Amino acid sequence: MKYIEEFHDPELARRLLDDIHATAVTGPWALMEVCGGQTHSIIRHGIDQLLPDTVELIHGPGCPVCVTPLEMIDKALEIASRPDVIFCSFGDMLRVPGTGRDLFRVRGEGGDVRVVYSPMDALELARRHPEKEVVFFGIGFETTAPANAMTVHEARRLGVRNFSLLVSHVRVPPAVEAIMGAPDCRVQAFLAAGHVCSVMGTREYPPLAERHKAPIVVTGFEPLDILEGVRRAVRQLERGEHRVENAYARAVREEGNPVALRMIEAVFEVADRAWRGIGVIPGSGWRLAEAFWEYDAERRFDVESMHTAEPTMCRSGEVLQGLIKPHECEAFGVACTPRTPLGATMVSSEGACAAYYLYRRLDAPARRPATAQEATTVG
Repeated sequence: MKYIEEFHDPELARRLLDDIHATAVTGPWALMEVCGGQTHSIIRHGIDQLLPDTVELIHGPGCPVCVTPLEMIDKALEIASRPDVIFCSFGDMLRVPGTGRDLFRVRGEGGDVRVVYSPMDALELARRHPEKEVVFFGIGFETTAPANAMTVHEARRLGVRNFSLLVSHVRVPPAVEAIMGAPDCRVQAFLAAGHVCSVMGTREYPPLAERHKAPIVVTGFEPLDILEGVRRAVRQLERGEHRVENAYARAVREEGNPVALRMIEAVFEVADRAWRGIGVIPGSGWRLAEAFWEYDAERRFDVESMHTAEPTMCRSGEVLQGLIKPHECEAFGVACTPRTPLGATMVSSEGACAAYYLYRRLDAPARRPATAQEATTVG
């Protein structure tokens, strides 16, 4: 418990908050936290309500479940419905709505849909059930890509032919580029996701910071991690600086994880990728490299040509781009709830809409005086 306690220390939180208040004297400054895990920590601990009025936190597209496009969900539903398929996924994908149903519904209708805790679990199922086609739904940012790449690599090494991967991997730096390049962007600095950088390192970020004159600070997910990230970003903004800073040095190195990077490069290749509610971002994803096409579920089940239009009522795309907060969507908490979700941002454990609903941010949050103890109390 040592590190959890240290990064929830109320006295340290108060010192960081005092420094932020003393530093943020001009502004207003708009900072985007890229990761949904950071968003949930911010809303859960009330960090955004403790910041000065000159500092606003904007929620970004940092939930891989949320940005998985509707047509990819529909492809998963189509594959999972086939009688010869065992469809494997992490649990947070089962309630993500496709067109008219989700993976839970497919399972209720007789589809063999299973929750696994690792892609290697799916590969083991394929070895135990050679009479079935076993498909793993490979989604996520750079964080989950090494394990999925390793599983495909291992399937080929072992000669397992009835395993395939439905790939929906996305990359964070191109999304940051797309957000900063949008004409209606008002983000001035980024809190980059520490777990992504623990794999990829920080080398892709300096050109972005320089090109868009925006500070990028790599942070963790505990309250003090986020406050330290905000403090560093605000300090740079006040000084007119735009550098990449690593405030998560206990887990992140500039070069990232070389072993994981080599595995990704061996199995995947960079590709354009559609983001739910946002559209196609060039070079923002991975697909299986040609040497591993036989393990590509889209090719194996001939669903590459499936295309689906996004629902118009759901404004999750605007939430993911930081253009609106969840409570500003007319459907939020009314037509769209965790029981009747219109989009993945309401059902994902990292979705911004889910965070606002769970922690009862149903209206515009008012700034109020609060203690550091309130900001760092868990639960």
